[in-house]
Amino acid sequence: MTRPVRIGVQLQPQHAPDYGKIRDAVLRAEDAGADVVFNWDHFYPLYGDTDGAHFECWTMLGAWAEKTERVEIGSLVSCAGYRNPDLLADMVRTVDHISGGRLILGIGSGWYEKDYAAYGYEFGTAGSRLRLLGEYLPRITSRLGKLNPAPTRRIPILIGGSGEKKTLRLVAEYADIWHGFGERDEFVRKSAILGEHCGDVQRDPLEIERSTWWPGTELAPAYVEAGVTLFTDHVGGPDYDLTTLREALAWRDEYTPPQLSGLA
Repeated sequence: MTRPVRIGVQLQPQHAPDYGKIRDAVLRAEDAGADVVFNWDHFYPLYGDTDGAHFECWTMLGAWAEKTERVEIGSLVSCAGYRNPDLLADMVRTVDHISGGRLILGIGSGWYEKDYAAYGYEFGTAGSRLRLLGEYLPRITSRLGKLNPAPTRRIPILIGGSGEKKTLRLVAEYADIWHGFGERDEFVRKSAILGEHCGDVQRDPLEIERSTWWPGTELAPAYVEAGVTLFTDHVGGPDYDLTTLREALAWRDEYTPPQLSGLA
C-alpha cells in the first residue's frame, strides 16, 4: 500500500491581533502548495505572552473554508471537552459543506489547564479527559450520520496523542489519521502498539495514515520509512514566516517514497 507524502502547516492563531495577517498566511500556504493548513484549538497563546492576542479555532475554520480553494483544512487538534459533541459534529458538517469537502476533523482530549479554568470547563485529570473523548467520539460519528444535509464525504478524523493504552485504542477504533510524537524509534514503537490495537478491533492498520511534526529534510526520509506520510510544520504570529514550509514542500516534490512499512 502506498500513499503520497503530504505536507501541512499549522498556523497558530496567536500573537496576531490583525486577523488579516492570518488570512494572508493561509493564502500564502495554499499558493506555496501545502496539502493541509491546520490551526489549533486554544483560547490563549501557548508560548510568548500567554495573555497575548489570540483567535478562536472553529470560527476561523469557517472563514478559511470560504477563502481557500484547494487545501484541506482542520484543527490540530480540537479539544473534545470544549464543545457539546453533537454541536461539534454539526459545526464540522457545516464547515465541510462550506469548504466543498476539504475539512479534516482533528480532535484530542485536551491538556492546557488555563483554557479550561478561564472558560469554565472542568479540567479533571488526564484520565477523565480521555474518558470524555472516548464518550464523545461515537456521539460525533452518530450525529454526522443523522444530519440533513449529510456531509459531502466521509470526513477524515485525525486523533492526536500517543498514550499507549487509551489514546491509541481510540485511534484504532475511530481515526483515519494518527498524529503522533517523538523521535523516529519511539514513533515506530508506538505505531506497532497501534497495530496491536487495530488487531484487537479487527481493523487493518494500513487504513490509518501516520502523521507527525516536520523533522527537517535530513530526518524526514527515516520517518517515511517508518510509515509517516503527513508532515506538519508549525508557525506562529505575527509574521507567519513560511520559509520552513517551503523547504518541506520542495523536499516533498523531489522525494520518492518507498513502499509503506513499519505499520505492524
